[in-house]
Amino acid sequence: MTETGVVAYFSMEIALESAMPTYAGGLGVLAGDMLRSAADLEVPMVAVTLLHRQGYFYQHLDAHGHQTEEPVHWSVDDYLAPLVPRVTVQVAGRPVHIRAWRYQVRGVTGCQVPVYLLDTDVSENAPDDRTLTHVLYGGDSAYRLGQEIVLGLGGVRLLRALGYRHITRFHMNEGHSALLVLALMEEQLAAFGPGAMVTPEIIEAVRAQCVFTTHTPVPAGHDQFPSELARHVLGAPYCDWLQLCGQATGLNMTDLALHSAQFINGVAMKHSEISRGMFPGYPIHSITNGVHAMTWTSAPFQALYDQYLPGWRHDNFMLRYAIGMPGAAIWAAHQDAKRALVTAVNHTTNAGFNQDVLTLGFARRATAYKRAGLLFHDLSRLRAIAEQRGPLQVVFAGKAHPRDAEGKEVIHAVHEARDALQGGVSVAYLPNYDMDLGKLVCAGVDVWLNTPLPPHEASGTSGMKAALNGVPSLSVLDGWWIEGHVEGVTGWSIDDGASPSSLTTAQELDARHAAGLYTKLAEQVLPCFYQDRERFISIMRSTVMLNGAFFHTQRMVWQYLHNAYRLPVGQQNQ
Repeated sequence: MTETGVVAYFSMEIALESAMPTYAGGLGVLAGDMLRSAADLEVPMVAVTLLHRQGYFYQHLDAHGHQTEEPVHWSVDDYLAPLVPRVTVQVAGRPVHIRAWRYQVRGVTGCQVPVYLLDTDVSENAPDDRTLTHVLYGGDSAYRLGQEIVLGLGGVRLLRALGYRHITRFHMNEGHSALLVLALMEEQLAAFGPGAMVTPEIIEAVRAQCVFTTHTPVPAGHDQFPSELARHVLGAPYCDWLQLCGQATGLNMTDLALHSAQFINGVAMKHSEISRGMFPGYPIHSITNGVHAMTWTSAPFQALYDQYLPGWRHDNFMLRYAIGMPGAAIWAAHQDAKRALVTAVNHTTNAGFNQDVLTLGFARRATAYKRAGLLFHDLSRLRAIAEQRGPLQVVFAGKAHPRDAEGKEVIHAVHEARDALQGGVSVAYLPNYDMDLGKLVCAGVDVWLNTPLPPHEASGTSGMKAALNGVPSLSVLDGWWIEGHVEGVTGWSIDDGASPSSLTTAQELDARHAAGLYTKLAEQVLPCFYQDRERFISIMRSTVMLNGAFFHTQRMVWQYLHNAYRLPVGQQNQ
């Protein structure tokens, strides 16, 4: 492999197919969507991730919403092709051998982007080292650091072993892969011969090759390792090099990536602003996330766009011409998508969902700041709204990390609210949220609900997927929705007043946002759906035209190409 101008994209998780458990949530889905659009646009790109033989986890929910987990079982060779080259890294002083498997992402024109999934489960390795690439976000800190050595150092070495000699940019999707800078330092040192030392010039040469995307304003989302552990697992020589990159008191993967990248970006305009406050001194740009249009558009809406917007698959911006689509055709497509969801919900949960009832959707990672329970802040008021303004049903889905006790409690609380609302508001929780289920829910609900605690939503992409299917959002103004929201046109905001002050408690903000949510439901959303169907369909149309036509990964990849990958060295931070 000798292509010039190749971009190497590194991500701890990548969603390639729903049945391949190589992803946990939004970060991996975003990575997969980016690669799909890169293939559509024929961008010279390769990707590196880990194999995750046991995946994230298989979710069990009992009748009360208590989550338990077990490893995912899947047949690797049903999806991936094994490759011959092997490379080695050192983990805690032991040689760890790495092989790779290849998956080809095929674009709309037939162009392919190869993805290399790294695997340490080979006979040459010690038993513990064979499991390093088994579990996504599993194990203790030493396990995680071992995984990040395999991804960063091993990934670069594997690409070189496969013949990639002319990689112009190394794109770190979150900080998990930041140790790739050590492999690039080694390459720079090799050019100077034996005895060469890491110098500021070498560090700058490495920076010129690197792009970094940060995805979370939540501190827990940034991997950090104490100095003693880093020296034990990574080794003293590498840690000495990392001290020259600002890692003198421990190893902070996000800080390392920030220090080592020529171009840095957040994933929404607000997120970039928040990130500049979190990481002062770094020029953090904004490239708002998107989603892959063909992947997340349901079959009924694909057929609708094929009929009225031919060419949309090659040029997603054509969705802006949805302004000319007949309302009856939009509604018919939506009814088909909704029927599929209602059938699946009733089959899985026996919730008794009704095709004609306004259906809200909430599907995302179950963690406290997403506030899945905000809708249930005042059960009496919610029940009264449904009685007075029109019936309501809600579908939830999402996994909590096995060690996230608060996230697990969120799922349990939704089940408790479901039981308390029986006979007033129907609630269903679908287990094992994955790509297929996400597509079903995003396309089949009438309104997409999103209630994060600001400013913790870096971007969010589920509402973008819903928009491709004409589903408007009812959301707190955070993340991408700040950019996509046009009140009463692409959906509705929850509490669109002044931003909370530093003195506002979380409980006060919950109460304020819940009140805003109930008001919008009672005075805007339900009356529009039940009493002014023509206007509701108009909102669906403008949701496609304004949000679907912009928040896609074709636009996002184009921005990376022109803002991150191709600017001459020395101009990227200007």
